[in-house]
Amino acid sequence: MPSSVYSNSQQLSLIKTILTRYIRLPFTVSTIPGAIMEAVFAHVRGGRVLNTYDFVDVVKTTDRLGWQVKSTKEGTPVTWKRAKIPNAEELIARSRRSAAGRQRLGNAIIDFCNQHALESLRTYELNQIGFARLIIHDDGSVTYFERLLCTRENPQVFDPQDFKWRWSTPKKTVKKEQLSALHGIHRRTGKKWWAWHGLGENQLHFSGEHNWWPKKNNGHALTFRFPTEDEKISLDGFLALLERFDADN
Repeated sequence: MPSSVYSNSQQLSLIKTILTRYIRLPFTVSTIPGAIMEAVFAHVRGGRVLNTYDFVDVVKTTDRLGWQVKSTKEGTPVTWKRAKIPNAEELIARSRRSAAGRQRLGNAIIDFCNQHALESLRTYELNQIGFARLIIHDDGSVTYFERLLCTRENPQVFDPQDFKWRWSTPKKTVKKEQLSALHGIHRRTGKKWWAWHGLGENQLHFSGEHNWWPKKNNGHALTFRFPTEDEKISLDGFLALLERFDADN
């Protein structure tokens, strides 16, 4: 059977076990940093963490697989990447004058994302790129799921024609006025999927990722609860474990 970006049931179970044990450590908080999630995923799948700005965070070159790994709290926007668009100033100026200009700018943003994935497919000679996602919900529950993003045969992650674009109205706060963002609206649903902060630090937030969250009985997902504070190992207990480990080694 050819290798797949999807983990089997044993691998999913191991991801859950490692994460729940990690969160029991006395100095952890109720989040899993992206670097920890990448390391756990790479360990379970036998891959390696890249620590680069490539589209993929983890690769297993022997199987020609790569993954983008994301870990956030439920309400935290997913930053897809910093999208520094070539000719941005000219495209932004045109987008202020017409819907056609906004569409050209939006298409450039989506094409930029697709090209970034294609570069990883080529650089690491990958056959598939997957999405490994951990969501920590406000009620203390956790969702983890995996999804196929693109393949060598079909490298396009997003279709530019699926979105129309509009500039947001700047929001005024007590301290400062926030800059406008270019919003990408999913044509079929009418919902906002993208927010490009091209007037600031070029962050591209992907709120449409909510539409990928798994339904019940998804074989590529799992849900569980993190240990409560009372279930964590105390600092004294943790130090005692380390002392026993040192004595055995």
